[in-house]
Amino acid sequence: MPVKSYLAQAFEGKKEALVQTLSGLPSCEYYPAENEDLVVLVTDTSDEAEEKILQDILNEIPELKHLSLVSGFMSNQE
Repeated sequence: MPVKSYLAQAFEGKKEALVQTLSGLPSCEYYPAENEDLVVLVTDTSDEAEEKILQDILNEIPELKHLSLVSGFMSNQE
């Protein structure tokens, strides 16, 4: 299961809209910054196929200016 954390930067004034969009996505937890247009995003998908679908969705969010992978982890299930 891939677990990844990101810093998500919203376009200026679009953080609330970004949070609204993220709140509707499966396999995501988000933590908005109080004083910046940043959101910490943590994803936990069941496999690489689900991760690819989620990445495609994230790449299409219009309020998202920049997404930086901070950490990624995949457990060895064998």
